Amino acid sequence: MATVTFDKATRIYPGAEKPAVDELSLKIEDGEFLVLVGPSGCGKSTSLRMLAGLEDVNAGRIYIGDKDVTDVQPKNRDIAMVFQNYALYPHMSVRDNMGFALKIAGVPKDEIAKRVEEAAKRLDLTEYLDRKPKALSGGQRQRVAMGRAIVRKPQVFLMDEPLSNLDAKLRVQTRTQIAALQRSLGVTTVYVTHDQTEALTMGDRIAVLKDGLLQQVGTPEEMYDQPANEFVAGFIGSPAMNMGRFKIEGDKAVLGNARIPLSKKILDSVTEADKGEITIGFRPESLEVVSADTEGAIPVTVDFVEELGSDSFVYGKLQGGTTDLIVRVPPRTAPHTGATLYVRIKEGQSHIFSSATGKRLAS
Repeated sequence: MATVTFDKATRIYPGAEKPAVDELSLKIEDGEFLVLVGPSGCGKSTSLRMLAGLEDVNAGRIYIGDKDVTDVQPKNRDIAMVFQNYALYPHMSVRDNMGFALKIAGVPKDEIAKRVEEAAKRLDLTEYLDRKPKALSGGQRQRVAMGRAIVRKPQVFLMDEPLSNLDAKLRVQTRTQIAALQRSLGVTTVYVTHDQTEALTMGDRIAVLKDGLLQQVGTPEEMYDQPANEFVAGFIGSPAMNMGRFKIEGDKAVLGNARIPLSKKILDSVTEADKGEITIGFRPESLEVVSADTEGAIPVTVDFVEELGSDSFVYGKLQGGTTDLIVRVPPRTAPHTGATLYVRIKEGQSHIFSSATGKRLAS
């Protein structure tokens, strides 16, 4: 097992004006499950491929443990990768697919058989060892790909969106299995996904990327409760956080018919560059339904109600403006379309950002 360190690692593709990954500095602890997450084109897969040795590093260094692997061939990095498309050999049995890398490495047959049997038992694949990949479901094929990585006993697992080809129900089931498996094996793991729900449920820590730049690193709880900037706040969480650009009038933030009290600490944090405005974010579950005369009440015109059985989500617009809002309410209590719902942000559950920089203001 080993730590992984990106030390200002940069990747610029030939002909590109901007780096795909720009001075990434990140340390992944021994045995940690770290999730790289972000929208398409943010640099997360490029970062993983740089670690694997499949992409050149134009500047900076990458270390596995104390060893500088920046210029080391992929086969000599002691890593195992699980791909999105499984990459199984169709003419080989599950047993042969899982043991192929060991066979190429010259590992004795009895040792290969032992490792394959152990991995198959962990992954509930024992009864499928003599089948070909075409006789397996998508979830079973993904487990075979996992097994092929496990038998190698690498220092680091790399996983590049391994659940993308599975249906929704199977994704939930498989992500639970992968997270439990990683914790039982204790192998340092870097997992790439664009799905922030996967990131929140699987990772020990999450690293959010945007346009090749690292935005924030932290535990799922830290990312959800203390987003460092507007981008992280809007990206982490489902449904997404409500965000609005408010004008500061005295000690109130004003948008449409909403007037939200501001603390002295927030007002003192506002700079000239903000031009008398701030961005306020609040999650759908951070709103409570109140009466129209409650201080800080936000009037919302209801456009649509989504009933999910255990929850209801009200989609609407802030009265007097065009800002879209989502409110979570108890099931089957939502008002009808066109009604006005008055809500208030619960104490301590607003997120306030500089309108000039997008960075979080101390509240």
